[in-house]
Amino acid sequence: MPDQVGHDVIPGLTGNLKRKDDMARVVVLGGAESGVGAAVLAKVKGFDVFLSDKGQIKDSYADTLRKWDIPFEQGQHTEELILNADEVVKSPGIPGTVPMVQKVKENGIPVISEIEFASRYDSAKKICITGSNGKTTTTSLIYYLLKNAGLNVGLGGNIGQSYAYQVATEHFDYYVLEISSFQLDDIRDFRPDIAIITNITPDHLDRYDHKMENYVNAKFNITRNLREDDCFIFDSDDEITVGHLSKIVLRCKMLPFSQEKELEQGAFIRENKMIVRVDEEETDVFLESLALGGKHNVYNSMAAALAAKATGIESDVIRNSLATFKPIEHRLEPVLSIKDVLYINDSKATNVDSAWYALECQKRPVVWILGGTDKGNDYSVLNDLVREKVKGIVCLGVDNKKIHEAFGGMVSRMEDALSAREAVQKAAAMADAGDVVLLSPCCASFDLFKNYEDRGEQFKAAVRNL
Repeated sequence: MPDQVGHDVIPGLTGNLKRKDDMARVVVLGGAESGVGAAVLAKVKGFDVFLSDKGQIKDSYADTLRKWDIPFEQGQHTEELILNADEVVKSPGIPGTVPMVQKVKENGIPVISEIEFASRYDSAKKICITGSNGKTTTTSLIYYLLKNAGLNVGLGGNIGQSYAYQVATEHFDYYVLEISSFQLDDIRDFRPDIAIITNITPDHLDRYDHKMENYVNAKFNITRNLREDDCFIFDSDDEITVGHLSKIVLRCKMLPFSQEKELEQGAFIRENKMIVRVDEEETDVFLESLALGGKHNVYNSMAAALAAKATGIESDVIRNSLATFKPIEHRLEPVLSIKDVLYINDSKATNVDSAWYALECQKRPVVWILGGTDKGNDYSVLNDLVREKVKGIVCLGVDNKKIHEAFGGMVSRMEDALSAREAVQKAAAMADAGDVVLLSPCCASFDLFKNYEDRGEQFKAAVRNL
């Protein structure tokens, strides 16, 4: 078996495994975007750094490690090279329960996340967004708003280039960071200036002992270090968020948003306008002018507008930005209209709540493509929407039994597919002029695809080849 260590950097495992005397040793677990970014930052800051990935590292990431002269291994975890660390930076995709992470903790070595590590070397203002749904759209909206205001701003976290890599190689006055619950699991002192929770619905419960309370606590980690001058933006219509707020004490400025009631501070709906009120400043935006349609995107626009207003952005910039923003890839992304059938790529909808929003905003009959790796989904919350809007279903997955059981009696046609091409062809055969073919899978993608991006790209390619 060939040596899996990056041997163009490390000659072998037989040399001195002790850290260099004049440097603290940082070991990074995970060799993808987050881990490689953390390793580069550790190198820039003068640490003795080593990266280890139990799987295979993509060529592009391995090339980055070589470029920065960072020792690494792949296909294995070598205990002698890991357990002599002063601190371990764990990539968010690695559960805390894996044996190597457990051994690190048993040896008393601190385990932190990439965002915790990077924040130590960053003095920029940080607007940080988490939530079960809408966080990518909200993050992208806020970044667009700040860019349009002429601010020097970076975009990172769970979207785009890693936060740590940007801290190592760029200088920004502001960061807009999308942050998952996995990234928040291992923070200590990380503190946003503006923290946003878009909403909380059941998701990723397999990582949280199938306990909703653990998942909610992970999301609320984003608020744990907020100070009086900081802001917390949240959906006051979301029962789970509000219910958890009643259990904790926050000293920061609270800026809720709601489509159900007027608020003294925050964002709300009055007649046909979105009202955004922060301190004595107020901005109104006509709902019909918003670039993004659907009730869920009104919530996303509210959160983004509040963050912009709290940052001091002028009302005209907020109005113009919300009117001109373009949909993000793989999130209710229009692909093509063929024979008056609109094809929409919503591959990022990997849970039931995301798919609910996607179906809710459709105004035309829907041929729905869903399926993949089920995460313990309860499909019953979709029943009314399926009866009202869906004329046919294509199940795109290896095991579609649960979907057939959930919706088989509600639609006249239901078929299975094992590729994006097959799914699109079957959906096209079901659709009539004036219909929508909607890929909104409800499920993770890993049974047939590399990730949700790969699923979305294959869907779009199949549509273009019709």
